[in-house]
Amino acid sequence: MPAPSARAEQPAYRVLIVDDSAVVRQALREIIESDPSLEVMGAVGDPYAAAQKIRHETPDAIILDLEMPKMDGLTFLRKLMAQHPLPVVVCSSHASANSEILVKARLAGAVDVICKPQMAARDFFDAQRTAICNALRSAAQAKVKGASFTKSEPKLTADVMVRPPKPGAAPKSSVTVIAVGASTGGTDALRVFLQAMPVDCPPIAVVQHMPKDFTSGFAKTLNDICTIQVKEAKNNDILQRGQALIAPGNVHMMLKAVGSRLGVEVRDGPLVSRHRPSVDVLFRSAARTVGEHGIGIIMTGMGDDGARGLKEMRDVGARTLGQDEATCIVYGMPKAAKAYGAVEEELPLTRLATAALRFGQSAC
Repeated sequence: MPAPSARAEQPAYRVLIVDDSAVVRQALREIIESDPSLEVMGAVGDPYAAAQKIRHETPDAIILDLEMPKMDGLTFLRKLMAQHPLPVVVCSSHASANSEILVKARLAGAVDVICKPQMAARDFFDAQRTAICNALRSAAQAKVKGASFTKSEPKLTADVMVRPPKPGAAPKSSVTVIAVGASTGGTDALRVFLQAMPVDCPPIAVVQHMPKDFTSGFAKTLNDICTIQVKEAKNNDILQRGQALIAPGNVHMMLKAVGSRLGVEVRDGPLVSRHRPSVDVLFRSAARTVGEHGIGIIMTGMGDDGARGLKEMRDVGARTLGQDEATCIVYGMPKAAKAYGAVEEELPLTRLATAALRFGQSAC
């Protein structure tokens, strides 16, 4: 008799589908059930039915539409996170029409967002099969810590985008900059961090793992609620005090010297640490460009993107911080960075801004 596989020892993650379209529910059911690591716990047509289902059994993850009868998905998401927090992946047609709504979903606690067309075609869902299953597995991991899944794509390093810093080389700029990387749970963590920043704070560069259609709306939402200016970065933007630049989705962002000023380069490239934009790319560019004048911060997120880049920043004299496990939605990226020796100091989310400002004053 053959030995059981390692995956067989791990029960399938149970998913609840919440969508008012019977066609979409059936398409999602078939996609989810095609993955041996996932199973459908139930499929319901509105949030009230979902609430009834959750009272009797708890799913490992929920895939949720936003536009539904009786109660819209965003309201349900907020109530769920306030009363019975569970990992939620939003699957919505609002992306192209109103990505700001999806940013609000992220801020309300959604782990990930999958776009669907206005007319939910089966061909589209088949094309999105891998993305949907990956998103649901990641969502389940946000609750079930310690689980891991092997991805088949090659894992490239920042070498494909930026050359490693040369030992002993002088930085190209003496501007103090705060470089921040985040993933799962990062939208809310960044809100807390950036809202604590004063108008004269050092320039901030942020990589948040997020699809390209969402970063502009995300930056606008933060700009509306923060004292500092927050904007989606464009190629050759100059970093300024009292400003945070958010890397656009699906492209890498790197620091670069522009004379005596500090700017950003935004360009396409392969996935690095399986992400684009990649935190490793931003951090390595900070190590090369500002050296000891850099402040690197790794926040909540899954995987290890940013660990090597943060270590490179620390090796050239930059100050480095990690978000602590207690305040992380997923203690993956900070844990990997800490294990790599990249984190100088680990702090709760609410203390990261104060520590970064303290480091910034000492660097001046």
